Amino acid sequence: METKKIKGTKPFFQKREILWYFVFSGFAVNYMIRINLNLAVVSMVAPKSKNKASITSECLSGNIPNNNSYINGYQENSTFTNRHVPLNKTLSELEITSIPDQYFDWNEKELGAILGSFFWLHWITQIPGGILAAKYGTKLIFGLSNFIGVFANFVIPWFAHKGALYLIFIRSIQGLCAGFCWPSMHHMVSKWIPPNERSKFITSYLGSSIGAALTYLLCGFIIERWGWEQVFYSCGVLGTIWFIAWWFSVYDSPAQHPSISQEEKDYISSSLGKTVSKVNIPTPWKSILTNIPLWATVVAQIGACWGFFTLMVNGPTYIKFIHGWDVRLTGLLCGMPHLFRVVFAYIFSLLGDYLLRTEKMKRSHVRKFATLWANGIQAVFMLGLAYSGCDKMTAVAMLTLAVTVNGAVSTGALAGLVDISPNHSAILLGISNTAVALVGFCTPAVIGYFTFQNQTAVQWQKVFWVCAGILLASCAFYTIFGNSTVASWNSPKENSDGPETEMMVTNEKNKKTNGKAEGNTIMYSNEEVY
Repeated sequence: METKKIKGTKPFFQKREILWYFVFSGFAVNYMIRINLNLAVVSMVAPKSKNKASITSECLSGNIPNNNSYINGYQENSTFTNRHVPLNKTLSELEITSIPDQYFDWNEKELGAILGSFFWLHWITQIPGGILAAKYGTKLIFGLSNFIGVFANFVIPWFAHKGALYLIFIRSIQGLCAGFCWPSMHHMVSKWIPPNERSKFITSYLGSSIGAALTYLLCGFIIERWGWEQVFYSCGVLGTIWFIAWWFSVYDSPAQHPSISQEEKDYISSSLGKTVSKVNIPTPWKSILTNIPLWATVVAQIGACWGFFTLMVNGPTYIKFIHGWDVRLTGLLCGMPHLFRVVFAYIFSLLGDYLLRTEKMKRSHVRKFATLWANGIQAVFMLGLAYSGCDKMTAVAMLTLAVTVNGAVSTGALAGLVDISPNHSAILLGISNTAVALVGFCTPAVIGYFTFQNQTAVQWQKVFWVCAGILLASCAFYTIFGNSTVASWNSPKENSDGPETEMMVTNEKNKKTNGKAEGNTIMYSNEEVY
């Protein structure tokens, strides 16, 4: 049989590389609408006195003048404009004014409910997101899901002025609609991306971190200049522009793309082999729900996201109210770690793909190695944050490092879902994200419990202890039970001829015999073959 060596002829811009940028920016938009309230809320809520759910920690008590007085629970040494007033100003330096309508008297539990409300219904649409993407395509589901969430930004200020319950309502609806995004994207990955390129491509999901970083940076500037309402209007405009570009530029598969080169199309098709079905196949729900490696991956995701969400959602509150940074610096200090997270994720993905390509590590070991960083090493830095006390610089350093190493998740458990079953990867991510969404509203509730009327470094230490414990436990569980073997139920039709799933894929190691290939088609059993 004639040797046929498959190569990916690379034009100046490959379509799957262009797709990376659209997915990257799409997840940036997804997180922009998810977290803009996290920073805006610190300028929406007015400071209160010690005897009325104080949000002034003991770390700042030395800067507060002894002659402070309070009117209706609000500090008299604040001007309550949209600009931050340093806590070390004296009464003679400040103009005492009335409290404008844009400030709200919400306590820590109400803040926890508001910040967590995005995730209250977010979990409901995770599994449907994967199912609908398989039926109607990721372009439609991911695009519309993001756009509806974007559109909600235009009405959030109105709902906020109506009251906390109204704001919780619109944020819940926003989270419900945005929930389709993440699981739908794994379906597109399974159609577009060769197996040994997945770690690198899935770094596009960490566009979420760039979205978080830029949102915090820009929101701090916007709030200081024009007020918190403009944050939501600006995000709405930017998200709308992204949706228009997405709709006219992205296609669900290489076969549908009108201008992809034949060489790239053939390369993708040959690399995927039979691991991806060209027709819809029944979902083996029983096999999925009883698959131990899947649940090990879900546990790893829960742990990584518990730590990540704690710092992403409540980081601005911790930095501003415990350490007293103004709103612009709060945005900078909360945004900077997410930039580092993306860089770390990209570098780690290159390492992961190199280890797979050169076969220096098995796929399962690469995923576990990445999870050790995303969960285990993050736990170490979380403990450092817990014991940073009132040391501002140590706290910022530990927070930054904790968020940064979490970027390894794109090479670890997140990529592992596609490894287990490329055909059903969108549904697997839907299951995983359902659990992660529950984490999204649990973390603000836990923080609200620990810090209610007691915003102190000691109480936040307890928050970080909980995070570290969950991170370490999830890392250990995945190390013991996780693996990236292709599940036997991935392609059930191919099981009819025997007990093993046969896959026709190209693998240089098995193709070579004395430096020459025996043929252009290789049959593999159900093992880590790609």
